[in-house]
Amino acid sequence: MGREDTIWALAFQEARAAAEAGEVPVGAVLTAPDGTIVASAGNRTLRDHDPTAHAEVLAIRYACKSVGSERLPGYDLYVTLEPCPLCAAAISFARIRRLYYGASDPKSGAVENGVQYFADPTCHHAPDAYAGFHDREAAELLRAFFKSKR
Repeated sequence: MGREDTIWALAFQEARAAAEAGEVPVGAVLTAPDGTIVASAGNRTLRDHDPTAHAEVLAIRYACKSVGSERLPGYDLYVTLEPCPLCAAAISFARIRRLYYGASDPKSGAVENGVQYFADPTCHHAPDAYAGFHDREAAELLRAFFKSKR
């Protein structure tokens, strides 16, 4: 298994764990400039009673604590779902270098959908963003989760 396969496997492990806990199944992994994994998380808004406890925000928090900085230039974020406006802002403020994500989110996304946060002139920093990684797997995980809730 290659490095990126390992990263994506961890992101989906985090997403599945979130789903098992009743959370929206989103997982995120942050890697350092040398490619090592420094943080991973799944959604925890219900468990933590915190509307900001999205996978991306938690991974950024963990990584910042780990490296002792509020900025993560040169770091890359892998997430199973297109980030929402909250997460896009956190990614920008953390100065993440690259964003890789799985499924697009036409309802709540903020990269290629919705507000397109990184394209807005008020955005201080826009990462290089790449979409469509394991998008079918990510979309199916989300569909199954929401179907079980109905």
